[in-house]
Amino acid sequence: MSMTPQERAIKVGESMFAADVAARETMGIEIVSVAPGRAVLRMAVKPLHLNGHKICHGGFIFTLADTTFAYACNSYNLNTVASGCAIDFLAPAREGDVLTAVGHERSASGRTGVYDIEVTNQRGDKIALFRGKSYRIKGHVIDDGHGP
Repeated sequence: MSMTPQERAIKVGESMFAADVAARETMGIEIVSVAPGRAVLRMAVKPLHLNGHKICHGGFIFTLADTTFAYACNSYNLNTVASGCAIDFLAPAREGDVLTAVGHERSASGRTGVYDIEVTNQRGDKIALFRGKSYRIKGHVIDDGHGP
């Protein structure tokens, strides 16, 4: 029996998350949802995420956004990697904040794609905007019976 695109996206997200020690254990990231071309991930800002100004280190915000990008662009079960990305930090995140990264596909054509990720805190304040460019490589994330 064939999977729906939504079922496939969920299975891909689950498979990636099971292997993603950095996101799970180091960052404390959790999956909220994955759908074709979309992903929503969340992370609570803990003391280990703070920099010398006692705000969330930009590298951790970047990693949350980049991880969301990865889950969105791999949701079709076609191995996809980043070919470039940029982030704009708009406001600081503080200890105790819960950051949510919402990523969605803007364009996908051939092997390339463009994805936007917006990171907000629990009050809905925009913390960062991230744009990722993707490149599809050979292979699949999971064996869904529809590919080599």
